[in-house]
Amino acid sequence: MAGWRRALLMTGLLAAAAMPGQAAPAPVPDFSGMWAHPSLPGMEPLASGPTSLVNLQRRNGRSNPVQLVGDYRNPILKPEAAAIVKMRGEESMGHFGFHNPRNQCWPNGVPFVLPSAGMEMFQQKDHITIHYLVDQQVRHVRLNAQHPQKITPSWYGDSVAHYEGDTLVIDTVGIKAGPFAMVDWFGTPQSPALHVVERYRMIGNEEAQESYARDAKENVRNQQPFDADYRGRVLQLLFTVDDPNVFTTPWSATVTYRHMIQDQWVENVCAENPRKYGTEEDAQVPTATTPDF
Repeated sequence: MAGWRRALLMTGLLAAAAMPGQAAPAPVPDFSGMWAHPSLPGMEPLASGPTSLVNLQRRNGRSNPVQLVGDYRNPILKPEAAAIVKMRGEESMGHFGFHNPRNQCWPNGVPFVLPSAGMEMFQQKDHITIHYLVDQQVRHVRLNAQHPQKITPSWYGDSVAHYEGDTLVIDTVGIKAGPFAMVDWFGTPQSPALHVVERYRMIGNEEAQESYARDAKENVRNQQPFDADYRGRVLQLLFTVDDPNVFTTPWSATVTYRHMIQDQWVENVCAENPRKYGTEEDAQVPTATTPDF
């Protein structure tokens, strides 16, 4: 009797597996490895549609990273935000490095950190950990979860994610608008209503060339090492930013990471060198006024 039942069960399972429309679960895409985005200021504006700001100051046809004058005429900006971007640009033109999360040794936040010089993603069953080279900053993302009804704002916000085929989708809200928080290197402001959606997927070398061209048109190469001869698949991020207090419409841009040469992280601690030696104000390194425990 036990053998008959076992045979019947196996027949039923095989029949169910053969039924049309019963596709096997898609494999989880593998985003492991160390990735670099070796360009400054970093975001890759899209060829069309609402997209990220570009630098009005050019050097050899590309963004001048020592004079960050964001295009305050970009129609995605509300008037108040455009005025702030214009003011930051004037400060930069006056050879004053206005405060941002990176030069002040503060958590970079989202989306500011996305075009980071180095990134590594650790994919687990119900959790994803993202490690950024800049100051060894870490993000935690919950898989197949929902945002809580009440969110306590934090530097990286509350991030939940799910897979859509070969794409990892991360949804982040509750991003803290701290003293130096901004959306990009041009000083574009943010508010507590900031909402960022990230879509990560692997793309082939041929598809990556279009993104590399957009990157090269706007940004300049920094010293982050990557394998220039690598022709395999690379990790691309398409992200969308929405903040109705700052922007007239949601906008998108890409960050196309390249394969890093090094196989281990180098130490990168901003607070070890907070002095600016007269070029700007010294970094206002975060300091705890009371013990954590």
